[in-house]
Amino acid sequence: MNSAPTPAPDAGRSGLRAAWNRLADVLDTVVSHGTLTLACRLAIAAIFYMSGRTKVEGWLMLTDGAYALFRDEYRVPLLSPEFAAHAAAYAEHVFPLLLVLGLFTRLSALALLGMTAVIQIFVYPDAWPTHLSWAALLLYLAGRGGGPLALDRALGLK
Repeated sequence: MNSAPTPAPDAGRSGLRAAWNRLADVLDTVVSHGTLTLACRLAIAAIFYMSGRTKVEGWLMLTDGAYALFRDEYRVPLLSPEFAAHAAAYAEHVFPLLLVLGLFTRLSALALLGMTAVIQIFVYPDAWPTHLSWAALLLYLAGRGGGPLALDRALGLK
């Protein structure tokens, strides 16, 4: 029986595998943990902040439309529409700001993850692909923190 010799571990260094691994090494450097956490913080903060801005006039004056939205469309159980509208509008302003700063990143991510769960379960259950993408970003931030470009790091917070 004549079998082919097993290639040495270094035999593939000049081939496709080696080129792929060199590219992966470059990407590991370019897309560092700091870059990834900053991108996640900014991306998810923008989504929630922009949603919050649709509910207010000026800085934080809730619109009649925001109350109507919570009364007629969202109908979150156990909360009055007025309370839910205020809570959502404030949360959609405060937690994104904290994420941009990288301050209390894990807490902010968990708070927005809770909002995402409420939206998914009670408001728009068919929008799970969107909510899953939000949850993925928020879970990464909750699990890994704000990264080296965050105030958390400067303050010695994990």
